[in-house]
Amino acid sequence: MALIVVTSSPRVAPGLLSAQAWAALRDGPVFTGAADHPLLPYLDGPVTVKDDPVWIVGESRTGNVVWLAAQDGDAGFLRAAGHAALALDDPPEIEVIPGSYDLPGARLLDMVEVMDRLREECPWDGRQTHETLVPYLLEEAYEVVETIESGDYGALKEELGDLLFQVAFHSRIAEGFDVDDVAEGIVTKLIRRHPHVFAGVEVSGADEVNANWEAIKKAEKAGRSAVDVPMGQPALILAAQLLRKAARAGAPPELAEGLGDLFDLVRQAGDRDLEADLRAAARAYRRRVEAWESRQGR
Repeated sequence: MALIVVTSSPRVAPGLLSAQAWAALRDGPVFTGAADHPLLPYLDGPVTVKDDPVWIVGESRTGNVVWLAAQDGDAGFLRAAGHAALALDDPPEIEVIPGSYDLPGARLLDMVEVMDRLREECPWDGRQTHETLVPYLLEEAYEVVETIESGDYGALKEELGDLLFQVAFHSRIAEGFDVDDVAEGIVTKLIRRHPHVFAGVEVSGADEVNANWEAIKKAEKAGRSAVDVPMGQPALILAAQLLRKAARAGAPPELAEGLGDLFDLVRQAGDRDLEADLRAAARAYRRRVEAWESRQGR
């Protein structure tokens, strides 16, 4: 005698269950706590709606009883059933059979659903545009950089979530495409640029992978200038990227002369990441000022 609890994921299409779960549901008797459970239309046999864990546990003492759990996990029912079973001198066995699991990335569906509701029901979210969201997109990206550079990996999950929200937000308000189109585009690009993974191309190591990536990227952007880069980047990053791409295209070095001391400083730095170096110096300066304030009793 046993109480068999069949669980399922709300992120998996109803009816897609494991063979073990289907076998349990066919053997029955089956009980559930909700008359609108999404799996009910897929079950052939009768299902009794009775949200009484003590009674269900009592029934399981005379034979196997199947409980079709709510898709939120049914923690309340399981807790009450466990207490009821422990109160008995001869408690039934309680077995949990996962009918379906969340696939990797399944929680992204929750993000899409939440974003839809925010866009439709929140006055602030509902009036945002691509343009009004730009400051938040930049802020969240910089906060991700800050957690990495400061070694605060405990905060990285939250900051990446905030950045993911910006991607979902822009995808939701876009006209002509949605988040699925965004995902499809990057998947297609990644497959195309990784022939050594998806097309059987052999490579000798990371250097050849990078060379192939640049060659494929160049072919994709044939006809465009080598220095066709986003001009909205931070100035130090922008200048360094322009210089790097111009050098790869064979532009003569003298084209960079006479543009000002700061630009010349970036040119002389070569491969050095001045942006990261300057941020590190800024953090060090902030710590010095904070230490000085502490000594001043502020």
